[in-house]
Amino acid sequence: ESSSVEEENNGGELKLPMEHYINFVPHKKDCVAYLTFDDGPSENTDAILDILDYYNVKATFFVIYHKDMEDKYKAIVNAGHTIALHSYSHEYSSVYAGEASFFDEMNRISDYIYEQTGVRTKLMRFPGGSSNTISRKYSRGLMKKLKKSVTERGYVYQDWNVDSRDAAKAKTPPEKLLSNVRNSIGDKKTVVVLMHDSGNKTATTVQALPEIIELFYEKGYSMEKMDINTEQIHHNW
Repeated sequence: ESSSVEEENNGGELKLPMEHYINFVPHKKDCVAYLTFDDGPSENTDAILDILDYYNVKATFFVIYHKDMEDKYKAIVNAGHTIALHSYSHEYSSVYAGEASFFDEMNRISDYIYEQTGVRTKLMRFPGGSSNTISRKYSRGLMKKLKKSVTERGYVYQDWNVDSRDAAKAKTPPEKLLSNVRNSIGDKKTVVVLMHDSGNKTATTVQALPEIIELFYEKGYSMEKMDINTEQIHHNW
């Protein structure tokens, strides 16, 4: 039997293989996977950071404001990951009330991240993605305007092309999250995986993460963090 490193997470065991992947060399040329986490930070952040560190993987965190989580924003940056904008409140009624409200939300989270970490970023993800339809409830036609105006204001937005669906239903079994990712990769050379760092609802994301990382290792992908020059994956529907 192979031994394992065990960590506690939300009362369950998280098992990591003893083999360390720090010297892994991807065997597929130009195949890159970007692991992204929305809606954090949360009580899951430390465990996510520990797993990423164990596998020597950098990721991208699209964060919102959470009270009393100051140390988590700092931890993301201190661990060498990318921290990016996902709105201040993630309340659709505020984010999508109109252009002015949207940019107020982005400015507020940008300022807060800067206050906590010293990082100023223009990398962002729309709540619900650029293809969301919820915005129509509050301001019809807004998304078409926003996709143009964010670019004009120097923002770079990223969607995703692989969805773990960890936010579709609370505590989705980790094996289902893994299969969701595996079944969506196809022959994509650039993969952007949507996951969430949103506390108890997505606690099983933490449990699935080691196997998701190993899946990309097995498929020969490098795993990198995003910056404003990363190839942009946008929804076109």
